[in-house]
Amino acid sequence: MGRVTTAYLLTCAAIGVATGLLIIPATAFSTATYATLPPVSALVAGAWVIGFVIAMRLIERPGAALLTGLISGLVATPLSTTGPAIVITNVMFAAFIELPFLVTLYRRWSRWLYYVGATLLATFYAVWTVTAANMQAFPVWVVVLYVVALFASELGAVALGIVIADRLRAAGVARLARRRPATVGVAEAEAAATGATGATGATGATGASAAAATD
Repeated sequence: MGRVTTAYLLTCAAIGVATGLLIIPATAFSTATYATLPPVSALVAGAWVIGFVIAMRLIERPGAALLTGLISGLVATPLSTTGPAIVITNVMFAAFIELPFLVTLYRRWSRWLYYVGATLLATFYAVWTVTAANMQAFPVWVVVLYVVALFASELGAVALGIVIADRLRAAGVARLARRRPATVGVAEAEAAATGATGATGATGATGASAAAATD
C-alpha cells in the first residue's frame, strides 16, 4: 500500500462524511418503506455504494472504500434509525466494493471491477433481505420488482460514482492522495503509449502499463 499520507486520510474522511450525511435520510426512507413497499425502498440502495466507489476510483489505493465506509458509519450513527449497527453495515458494504480489487492485489483499477463488486453486494443483499423480511409473503411480482430495483440502484450508483470521481480527478482533486504520481493519468499514459508526448520508449511502455491497469 505504501505510506499512508495525510492527504489520503483526509480525502477518505471528506468522502466518508458526505456519504454518512447521504445515508441518514436514505436509511430513514428505506426503513419506512421496507415492510410495505419493498421495491420503493430498494431505490435508495445506491446511497450505500456511491461514496465507496468515488473513494476507490479517486484515490486508487487499498483500504479507501473500507476507511470511507467506517467514517460514513460513524457519522451516520447519531441520526440513523438503526443506530450503531449502521457502522457494521457500511463497512460490510464497502468490503464488497473493495473485494474485486483485493483479488487482483490492487494491481488493476478497471471500471468493470466496480460493477463486479456492486453485483456481488446486490446479490448478497437481495438474498439476505428477502429472507430476513419474509418477503415471500408478497406476490412474486413484488419480489421480482424489488430485486430489479435493487440491482438498478446499485449499478446506477456505480456509474454515477465513476463519473463523479473521474471529473474530480480531472480537476486535480486528491492528486496527493493517489498512489501514482499526478502526472501519470489516463490521458497522459495513453499519450506516452502512442509516443505523442515525445517520451522515450521506456517511458511510453510505463504509461501504457498504467493505462491498462486503470481501464
